[in-house]
Amino acid sequence: MNKKLKLVLIILLLLLAVYAGGFLIWTQKTFVPTAQLNQLVDVKKEVLHQDDLYIFKPKNMKPTDGVIFYPGAKVEPAAYSYWAKKVADAGYLVVIPKMPLNLALLGKNRADEAMKADPAIKKWYIAGHSIGGPAASAYALKHPNKIKGIIFLGSYTTEGSNLSKARFPLLSIYGERDGLTTKAKINGNKSFNPANTTYYEIKGGNHAQFGMYGPQAGDKKARISNKKQQDEVIKEMISWLNKKKQQ
Repeated sequence: MNKKLKLVLIILLLLLAVYAGGFLIWTQKTFVPTAQLNQLVDVKKEVLHQDDLYIFKPKNMKPTDGVIFYPGAKVEPAAYSYWAKKVADAGYLVVIPKMPLNLALLGKNRADEAMKADPAIKKWYIAGHSIGGPAASAYALKHPNKIKGIIFLGSYTTEGSNLSKARFPLLSIYGERDGLTTKAKINGNKSFNPANTTYYEIKGGNHAQFGMYGPQAGDKKARISNKKQQDEVIKEMISWLNKKKQQ
């Protein structure tokens, strides 16, 4: 190998190392729970955290149905604790796995671990926010016998995770002022959703307020409070789950 080629290879390896290091640093700059969320939920006392799973259990009852939730990119699982606790209070086990490098697309099969949190659960639903939606869809497509339905929060199905032939239902909750998962993207990808998809728009809601972690680049400013948006999510999610429970 001549000196010039060796130098080129060394430069390429150095550039690769720099980019890889930059990517790792980027994935660790996560969105963390806001002070408001910490006032509404005592994460240390009210949320069971084991084996990189955040587990929300109903009080004084044994659940038969559960929801596995895939977070948006770089969003800490605890940032969804407010609505997750309320859904658990309504009788559903909610499990939010922490993702590899905080990216759900790298942990599509983490639902397998989440299901071990309570093997007695008879019906599992899988949900996702933002990029967590396509990751949840990919799992559901691969394991249709394990999943009874999907819930999107500010997310949409892509051609790569086409659900149009799926037999399970889908609930799509989206924000009117979502600057990342826009209504145009949702409408443009409806053909990839199951025929029995339910759509619900939160007026004045945006992308980041599906969690409680503060503003996000590229998003629009919400015209309703974070708590109000979360309360709408809670109401619609519980209503949909209750209907499916009776079917």
